[in-house]
Amino acid sequence: MLYIVGTPIGNLKEFSGYAVEILNSCDYVLCEDTRTSLVLLNHYKINKPLKSYHKFNETKMLEGVISDLKADKNIALISDAGMPCVSDPGNILVNELIKNNLKYTVISGPCALINAFILSGFSAPFTFVGFLPEKQKEQIELLTELKGYKSALIFYVSCHDVNKTCGYLLNVLGNRKVCIVREISKMFEEVNFSTLEKGYNGVNKGEFVFVVEGETNNNELLNLTTLEHLKHYLGLGMNLTDAIKQVAKERKVPKNEVYKIALELKK
Repeated sequence: MLYIVGTPIGNLKEFSGYAVEILNSCDYVLCEDTRTSLVLLNHYKINKPLKSYHKFNETKMLEGVISDLKADKNIALISDAGMPCVSDPGNILVNELIKNNLKYTVISGPCALINAFILSGFSAPFTFVGFLPEKQKEQIELLTELKGYKSALIFYVSCHDVNKTCGYLLNVLGNRKVCIVREISKMFEEVNFSTLEKGYNGVNKGEFVFVVEGETNNNELLNLTTLEHLKHYLGLGMNLTDAIKQVAKERKVPKNEVYKIALELKK
């Protein structure tokens, strides 16, 4: 059996007695960083072999893990903090277990996106996005797709990219309310209410979660001319074909109507 176990995202006391019991019963523990996980296991006096399992080796590890599970071994999967498979490794393994009809379960535990959503005060539904793609083109494509969502949008953000991310979101989504949560459940937990335009002026350290207001039908781009609307998306790096599609969708007009206006750009 594979046990997917949520680990503390801040305070070590977040770890449940049931989670301790499960880890003590396993043959070994898969973890992202053995040094980080050893702090948790030592705190709870759990003495089990640790095997490194992260995004760079998870495919390579599959065969051995599947073989052990077929041999009736009990294995725990944990991440450095929070719930595996959300933005941390694990979903590739879960899909392999499904293919092989092998048993697995989740041992409930902390998850940063849930904490941040509750702290934000926004209402359900919400859409979890996770980290933005590294390539600008993929960022634009993803955010453009999310732009019309009525649900709150939840992003994980590196401390090095906080205001840069505010800028990306502002450019594509427009100015919206945002709850910026830092260092969830740690000593210096901070909940900051702002807008994408104002950004964040606090301490750029630790882990961040953005909870961004959903689309409210106040699309400021509709105040622009169709040509200016096109230039906006082209300026973000979108190609002409995709920009025409997006403008037509937002303005609720036929694509060929936008295309005719786009011809002015080629003159």
